[in-house]
Amino acid sequence: MNNIEANHIELGEVELKNPIDSKQLEMVRNELEEVGFELIDDKRSKLIEQIKTLIIQLVHQENNELKVNLSDYLSEQTKLDYKYISNLFSEMEAQTIEKYFIQQKIEKVKELMIYDELSLSEIAFQLNYSSVAHLSAQFKKVTGLTPSVFKQLSKHTRRAIDKI
Repeated sequence: MNNIEANHIELGEVELKNPIDSKQLEMVRNELEEVGFELIDDKRSKLIEQIKTLIIQLVHQENNELKVNLSDYLSEQTKLDYKYISNLFSEMEAQTIEKYFIQQKIEKVKELMIYDELSLSEIAFQLNYSSVAHLSAQFKKVTGLTPSVFKQLSKHTRRAIDKI
């Protein structure tokens, strides 16, 4: 993008080498929108995106990190009080952090079921569910289907993780 260089790029975040003016900022915003992304430059929106990114990373880690307490994890990572980030998230997203976290976990369950490499019991363990029954009940509550019915469907309905 026309002489704009990045120092660091990671999921949902870019750190530029040099400051940019408002014209360059608008150009970046337009180019991002052309490829389906949006530029977030408001502090509250940035925090919401940071929380979503942290949850997505937590759910998709392979090393069973889901055993951590979500509120402690988010507070530690954002360096903010959980009550504040929870209220802000609910206000801006019209759903709780916990509901978003559950939706992300259910999408991960769908992904693992589609891969068909793990049993439901192994999936429940990997995603830190207390039991297969708990996973199944949560799955049905979120999707309207039991895991076995979902697995039998010819067309599996997964949502992009950033569209939840």
